[in-house]
Amino acid sequence: MRLRSSPGSRLVYRYYERRLRRDLQRTAVPRHIAMIIDGNRRWAREQKLESAGHGHRAGAAKLREFVDWCAEIGVEVVTLYLLSRDNLTGRGGEELGELCEIIAELADDLSRLPGRRIRHVGDTRGLPRPLVAALEGAVARSADQDGIVVNLAVGYGGRHELVEAVRKILEGADGASVAEIAERLSPELIAEHLFTAGQPDPDLVIRTSGEQRLSDFMLWQSAHSEFYFVEALGPDLREVDFLRAVRSYGLRERRYGR
Repeated sequence: MRLRSSPGSRLVYRYYERRLRRDLQRTAVPRHIAMIIDGNRRWAREQKLESAGHGHRAGAAKLREFVDWCAEIGVEVVTLYLLSRDNLTGRGGEELGELCEIIAELADDLSRLPGRRIRHVGDTRGLPRPLVAALEGAVARSADQDGIVVNLAVGYGGRHELVEAVRKILEGADGASVAEIAERLSPELIAEHLFTAGQPDPDLVIRTSGEQRLSDFMLWQSAHSEFYFVEALGPDLREVDFLRAVRSYGLRERRYGR
């Protein structure tokens, strides 16, 4: 049901949004929210648009809003899953090229907003040079900003990240034996070598489009995360959907094995 289809439904929508915001004042807010935006291509097909690129642009516009929503309620870190390692080989050349351009524009736009500190989470190998330059520019431009940290997961894969973490540990072993390296291995040591080193793990992972899978996203970091799946396609995500996800998180009891 689309609540904003008439003046009456818009009134109901605003009332419901205010009620959700009041509810959030009595519950915990996640420090770190990770977003898997999905359904952009399906949205473009449903809208009878010419190409998937229209859906990706609409999804990017929604992510700009999403970051604002997170900042408004006091979230410290938000991670946006924008391009996976699998996408680099699984997407057609024309669509992949347009998607990379859209991500570059998004990175540039976010880095020019006050209170947004951009961080690239992923591997630049295999990415087009203009996209790498845009990511590097966004990170450098916003490095001194205070406010919400925005992780852009581009060229990212959870398995790849773990392999790279182990590789870094081995490269820094300084001639230590296999037994000595094995003795030093710990969850903390591995976490120090992940792309998200120094950041809190995501408290809440949100995925749009009704799909209920991780798609190789933050396999290590999401070990204790709460998950929330939204039926809406990425570009159709509403602020009330977001607020409901955060409220749901606040009402859950996180046991960590206890």
